[in-house]
Amino acid sequence: MKNKYIIGIDLGGTYLKIALFDSSLRFKEKKFFSTSEFSQPESLIDGIAEAVFEIIKENKLKNSDILGAGLGLPGPIDVKNGVAHFFPNIPGWIDVPVAKILRKKTGLEVFIDNDANLMCLAEFRMGSAKGAKNAVCLTLGTGVGGGLIIEGKLYRGSSYAAGEIGHMPINLKGRPCNCGGFACLESYIGNRRIATLVKKVFKKDIPLDEVSRMAAKNNSKAIRVWEDVGAKLGVALVSVVNLLNPDRIVIGGGVANAGRVLFSKIEEVIITRAMVVQAAKVKVFKAKLGNDAGMLGGALLVKEHSGGL
Repeated sequence: MKNKYIIGIDLGGTYLKIALFDSSLRFKEKKFFSTSEFSQPESLIDGIAEAVFEIIKENKLKNSDILGAGLGLPGPIDVKNGVAHFFPNIPGWIDVPVAKILRKKTGLEVFIDNDANLMCLAEFRMGSAKGAKNAVCLTLGTGVGGGLIIEGKLYRGSSYAAGEIGHMPINLKGRPCNCGGFACLESYIGNRRIATLVKKVFKKDIPLDEVSRMAAKNNSKAIRVWEDVGAKLGVALVSVVNLLNPDRIVIGGGVANAGRVLFSKIEEVIITRAMVVQAAKVKVFKAKLGNDAGMLGGALLVKEHSGGL
């Protein structure tokens, strides 16, 4: 892999993030784009391809210098065939052969996986889940994604769609979710739903990062918001803890910046409601790699396919 570079791409519900890495996974360059610029799958795929061309050209590289590109996508992915089944928070995607299209457009080897799986892979190799044998990783943002490490390996399931914690129902009845179900965790603690709660509590719109700062200063209304989010997330994680008995739970994404008030409530619910043996084992951590996790995971995916891991 000497003198080879890797491209890592993270497509979320809000941003497209792309980075160029050297073979030791050191960042050479990274760029962010708003996904609102792309209204259809075709335009978004074209946008990804253009971003790839741009980052290669700006660094005076050729395709032969690139080992491959790894792309994380926000929905169920057939990793074997490179197909995106659908995205709960981005309309218009139904069984799109993303990897095949991008290989043809870019001339590069392209590998795809669920974005939360790639965040989980990065945190397991390089972040807060490093050293754990069994871990659960979550991304809290526009959607609620999840990834699973079982016995030291990323677990994808029989249809490559395991880990969808955001689409675990937490009530018998409840709000409809973009995935087609109802009462899903994501429909209670996704960014948009938290923003609705903030408006209800404060009687006006306040950015979530500002609510986090207010909570850190002991604002009672802000604390109420994050405790509500933590309680709902904690209930879902009790089921995960009882089922999988993980060593660690790692929580990332913008909502994780709410800090101690959020994490304390999650830990309180797990300790109170999970079975004693499982609750005693698990520890909850904030993700270490921040916004870089998905891009790093994409690069790790390329190394995984090339035999570099």
